[in-house]
Amino acid sequence: MQSLNELRKKKEVNLDKQSKIKLIKVRNAIDSDVDGIFDVASSVGKGKNESYSGFLMDDYKKNKSYFKNSFKEKIKELDFFYVAEKSNKIIGFLIGYTQEEWHIANPNWFGEISWNPEFDLNNTKKFILTDKIAISANYTGRGIGSKMYKQLMDDMNKADYKYIFSETIIYPVPNFASLSFMKKQSFELAGTRYEKYEDVMYFDQIYSKCID
Repeated sequence: MQSLNELRKKKEVNLDKQSKIKLIKVRNAIDSDVDGIFDVASSVGKGKNESYSGFLMDDYKKNKSYFKNSFKEKIKELDFFYVAEKSNKIIGFLIGYTQEEWHIANPNWFGEISWNPEFDLNNTKKFILTDKIAISANYTGRGIGSKMYKQLMDDMNKADYKYIFSETIIYPVPNFASLSFMKKQSFELAGTRYEKYEDVMYFDQIYSKCID
């Protein structure tokens, strides 16, 4: 049983987190955000414990100009591309695709998935898929990812999207940080698939959530 002092300290910590998260602004990405987005992307998952801290598949430092141009194109093309900023500094981003945009970029995606027999495939008729979400190392665990997801889901509701999908790598290096976030956001396992990228075979889990 927790003492009054322990409960008081816990309450103070929660209030401190709430006050700090209010300082974080989430908005749609614009062209001038590219450098900040690249800096966040290239910093994620570069430590020994990347399974627990989270990581992105691409090695952004290999071809700086290519990835910056890629981000710039996505900002122009996608309606669901967000950044989180604090004091005008980009500290996180989230990229979402509509099902049409995702199928253009990944035409074989649907057929590659081994769907959960209990999953309703009607949920794939109109959805948003979050392809990438990244937070600067110094700002993880502060609710910033949840705040970006909330903005995404608010905009999805306005555009009449009810289902959201996300993929998480579990092989060859499991992304435990992403798995934990899926659980926190109440996603359910929809299926699995293999994908080969730069001569490496990956095994992914696909998660889904109804935002009603």
